[in-house]
Amino acid sequence: MPRPRRAALAAATGFTLVAALLSGCGSDDSGTSGTDAPGTHSAREPEATVTVLVEEDAFSPADLTITAGDTVAWHFDGDLPHGVQGIGDKAMGLNSPLFEVGDWSYTFTAPGEYRYLCPLHPDMRGTITVEKA
Repeated sequence: MPRPRRAALAAATGFTLVAALLSGCGSDDSGTSGTDAPGTHSAREPEATVTVLVEEDAFSPADLTITAGDTVAWHFDGDLPHGVQGIGDKAMGLNSPLFEVGDWSYTFTAPGEYRYLCPLHPDMRGTITVEKA
């Protein structure tokens, strides 16, 4: 391949890779990206953040309902380590580190039911129901 054509191909490939990284690729239906398509605007209120307290042996509230685009923040403050781990295919993106004290959040972009548990204490369970915006 002649040098100018090879250089143009390399530049085009690099641009495509950078564009894909900046815009995101794939069709993950439960990621942390926004809900609007590029160039569109939503008439709904700004996204909300709802806090779930991680107590010694429970998530509080254990079950809650939010709107697509909202963020759930888990607040860990105790003597035992806990985490958030999704149950089932729909909740595979839910996977926090273990905390005794700290915060972890996840933005839900797709409607559905997301079940989760504490990986160290599997009796600690919760459900996030995400409604269409």
